[in-house]
Amino acid sequence: MSGRVLVTGGAGFIGSHIAEAYLGAGWEVVVLDDLSRGHAHNVPARATLVQADIRSAEARKLLVDGRFTVLCHHAAQIDVRVSVDQPALDASINVVGFVNLLEGAGDGGVERVVFASSGGTVYGDPSEIPTPETAPNCPISPYGASKLAGEHYARMLGALGGFDAVSLRYSNVFGPRQDPKSEAGVVSIFVSRLLEKRPLTIFGDGTQTRDYVFVRDVARANLLAGTRTLPAAGVHEARAFNIATSKETSVLELAATVGRVMGVPPVLEFAPTRPGELVRSALDVQKAGRLLHWSPEYSFENGLPQLIDWFKKENA
Repeated sequence: MSGRVLVTGGAGFIGSHIAEAYLGAGWEVVVLDDLSRGHAHNVPARATLVQADIRSAEARKLLVDGRFTVLCHHAAQIDVRVSVDQPALDASINVVGFVNLLEGAGDGGVERVVFASSGGTVYGDPSEIPTPETAPNCPISPYGASKLAGEHYARMLGALGGFDAVSLRYSNVFGPRQDPKSEAGVVSIFVSRLLEKRPLTIFGDGTQTRDYVFVRDVARANLLAGTRTLPAAGVHEARAFNIATSKETSVLELAATVGRVMGVPPVLEFAPTRPGELVRSALDVQKAGRLLHWSPEYSFENGLPQLIDWFKKENA
């Protein structure tokens, strides 16, 4: 299967890798990005860049008129702390902006919408680790609430508008092009600080865990989610897949591993726990294996050197 795909946020870290994956599979790719966080140089040469806010009439019209087969939505407000401080701003981008695109997708005849959700936040602090998609949804941050709302809007407006909706619940994504200035990118933050011979800041006691998945595995999951034939889903059934490794890594273990691979013993500084942060997170990916035929190909240790090499080239 091939066609025409719109990748929102395609000038960013994850979105640019997804654009590359679709191009590699023979698709025509258009990127929609307001460049508030992304960079035009991240957009692949064979993709077309349209600069606009996802909340705009221009973005909606692009979907109405663009003859897209798939909408792959990754443009978002991604900082948990910003969502806590400015929940209305978070909702205006992550909910209102997405609904604007979904209306355009329905009117434009889009066949499938792939939505970047957040497995690290929609479950809240889960009792079951690794956490399956059937676990209760109880976000503890406005960001998590906005992502969960996006899943429901995609499902509902898909049923009303005639398109199929798939939500991918990512764990913590890392890899080349990850912005070290983003609070969502702790791996890139640690790498950049060690390259600069600066200490690493640990919020809380460092025993909190995350599940780190490599960006190229995430891009491959998006291509599969946009192209595979999936079982029919009813209007009351959320079609969501965890995209992760199912392995927990504590922040202290993360710091030690980054330091070991880089050959730089890290100096640690501790700071108070941040509001809205989870204690433990790792996601069960068996459903993605069964229905998307996806499983992670990269371990954290295998993906980390690629991120480090990219940082060194960027700062050469």
